Amino acid sequence: MAVEVRLPTVLRAHAGGASTVEADGATVGEVLADLSERFPGMKGQLLTDSGELHRFVNVYVNDDDVRYMEQLDTKVSEEDTISILPAVAGGA
Repeated sequence: MAVEVRLPTVLRAHAGGASTVEADGATVGEVLADLSERFPGMKGQLLTDSGELHRFVNVYVNDDDVRYMEQLDTKVSEEDTISILPAVAGGA
């Protein structure tokens, strides 16, 4: 099943400049694995060597942060949209 994935500017170069791509999977982890397989440059940007989500990457299913759901095991359907956002740090 294909899910819409919205990419941040920093990852678009790995996807030929596309801001949105479709990826297959029934969970967030499967979708990210499909993205990493199709666009190898994304793998190190999204997942650690142990297969966990990098702490500086935020992933949302619709408007819900997967860190507060089932993380990479969060189920997705064709109606869902996954948004990948780089974490922002700093401030005064």
